Formats: sequence, structure tokens, C-alpha cells
Amino acid sequence: MIAFERVTVRYRAREAPAVDGASFTCANGEITALVGPNGSGKSTLVRALLGREPLAAGRILMDGTERASLEQLEFARRVAVVPQREETVFPLLVREYVALGRYPYSRGLTGSPGDAAAVERAVARAEVDALLDRRTDELSGGEWQRVRIARALAQEAGMLVLDEPTTFLDIAHEMALLELVHSLAAGGMAVLMVSHQLNLVARFAARMVLLSRGKVMADGPPSKVMDAGTLEAVYDWPIVISRDAASGAPVLLPLRKR
Repeated sequence: MIAFERVTVRYRAREAPAVDGASFTCANGEITALVGPNGSGKSTLVRALLGREPLAAGRILMDGTERASLEQLEFARRVAVVPQREETVFPLLVREYVALGRYPYSRGLTGSPGDAAAVERAVARAEVDALLDRRTDELSGGEWQRVRIARALAQEAGMLVLDEPTTFLDIAHEMALLELVHSLAAGGMAVLMVSHQLNLVARFAARMVLLSRGKVMADGPPSKVMDAGTLEAVYDWPIVISRDAASGAPVLLPLRKR
């Protein structure tokens, strides 16, 4: 479980905090979707979790252990992260790239005994077997995302953080990726997913956390968070909420302004 307790993050150039007293949890066995407008603090919370932004107040817990007390390698054994943007310095074979997920377990210049089996499991789970002998700069957007997921799975961490994982993906690749992530959560992982795609994540997430100007404005199941009045206030746009006939999930429809 990942728990954010009254987390506040400030940037020097900004008067108001980027994150202001945010509290919520990401439970094991569920997808928790972190949503909100641009600049609401979503990526800042991920950066704070990674230790790239210091906390002005509050704390972040990983299964009860304070993030601040964890060395980077120990953190990487607990949490796998797929960032929004990532470019390799030079192209790698996919099999080499996926194997990078085993770095937290390396012993100097040698790997750990379980590396090969862990990579094999990750490759099978992410269904990237056919890509292993291709270079990372030869992959499509959807293939690259699945390979990045495979590398994260090779870490064999109990928690997974995804920052805008469906960016640049077509409908089929969006759905395939989220079906994979949903299966990982069903297997017991705690999944925290940052996304702008409210309608999409409402179909897969057990919980949504809505941020606005660094504050948590709503927190709960999609049926609670996808409220027209709340979303209109946060996004400053007229909105109607309906129900998807196939899944029963709430659906957001932005209206045209007259």
C-alpha cells in the first residue's frame, strides 16, 4: 500500500504550494487513478514519491515504512515506476532493456540468481516475447509502452506507479495496456495511475482521486468522483455525466459553450 499523509510540496518560483496537504491511499489489489487538470499536482506527487522533490510537510508511506527512510535501491525493490517520458541514451535490444529492471538486485558487476526467471516472467506477463530481439528505437508507441511495463514487472515490486501510460496510444493499445494493468492489480499489486483520461480509467479503477490546485477535491469510487458539479468546478467547463450502457461506468461528456 502507498499512503500519502498531508503531503505538501513547494517550488521556489511559486508562491502557492504545488501540492497542498494531500492525503489518500493506494491499496493493494486495486488501481487508484490520480486525475485532475494540468498543473493540479499529479506529476509533482509522483516526483515526491520518487524522492525527486522534497516534502515541505507530511509523509509518504510504503506498506507502513516512511519513504524518506528508504535508500533508492530498497525503494526500487518495493515500487516499480513507469514515468510519463523516457528516452534511452542509446538503443538497446528489448531483452536488454527489460533486464534493466533487475538492477535493484544486482551485486556489483554480477546479477542475482533469480534474474533470468524474473525477466522471463515479466516478458510473458507483458506479452512482449516477439519483441525481444528488436531494438528499442524500432518499436511503435504501443510496443514501447508494453516493453516499459515489462521492465517494471521485472523488478517484482509489490507496487506499480504509471504516469500517463496511455499517452499517444490508439484505442486498441489503450485498452490492451489497461487490461494488463487491471490484471496486475487483480493479482495483488497496488497500482497508482496518473491519467487525464477520466472516462477510460473510470472503467478500470477501483478508486479515483481528483486533484485541483494541489488539493484533493474528491476521493472514492468512480461513481462518487465522477460528479458533474464537482468536475465542472474543477475543470471550469460545463459537463454532463451519463452511464456507459455496456459497463455501467460513469461517462463524462463535456458540453459546448454557447
